Amino acid sequence: MGSTSTKVILPAVRRPALLGFAVLAMFLALTISAQAANLVSNGSFELTSAGAGQLGYNTTATNWTSTGGYNFIFAYGTADSTGSNGQYGNVQLWGPHNGSNNGMPSGSPDGGNFIAADGGFQVEPIQQTIHGLTMGNKYSLSFWWAGAQQYGYTGATTEQWQVSLGGDTQFTQVLNNQSHGFTGWQLQTFTFTADNTSDVLSFLAIGTPSGVPPFVLLDGVTMYDMGQTPEPGTLALSLAGLGGLGAFRWRKWFGR
Repeated sequence: MGSTSTKVILPAVRRPALLGFAVLAMFLALTISAQAANLVSNGSFELTSAGAGQLGYNTTATNWTSTGGYNFIFAYGTADSTGSNGQYGNVQLWGPHNGSNNGMPSGSPDGGNFIAADGGFQVEPIQQTIHGLTMGNKYSLSFWWAGAQQYGYTGATTEQWQVSLGGDTQFTQVLNNQSHGFTGWQLQTFTFTADNTSDVLSFLAIGTPSGVPPFVLLDGVTMYDMGQTPEPGTLALSLAGLGGLGAFRWRKWFGR
């Protein structure tokens, strides 16, 4: 016998209701997406003018400014191998590929490019102007960071970020790093209150001592309006409500 197929055709009078349900679900998804928009552009530093290198010298990171600082972009897997070239030559960080079994991975948990800034030499901030803020609103800023040391140097170091949004400045903890070491990546979250509709977001590396280059690493920068980002419970209730509505309509239409 030949094969058979069955096609279910919904009565025309029920299609508007299904269409309405689909539009409602799409509207909720788009609304949640819009509310949870990341306000930081190129927070993973994937968009550059010339790839890896020294910011403001032979490459730039789109939407970020860095002038005169000893701040570098490293491509995934290159920090302890091919490194990045700057105004004083090639810069690498101690890691498994150049002689230190310090556990440095190929990249951050965010993946791809990351920033490495000298905290004790030619220290200048990495900045981006954040637009679309609401004065008085609280914003959640998150980023991955770590401490490392420049290859070819010896001695214990410390690393830290000074982070500012407008007139509000906060500090990460100070990481103590052994000679030729790597601290591991850490996720940091700060809460800032906007003091203007546009504020400058700034990352300034702090490290000691300057003679044995301490490098502070950065990746995966995100910032969200805490008043607009839906709470997990709110999202779950909204989806559950849609699911209940769909089940009710299904039983009504098909008698189940």
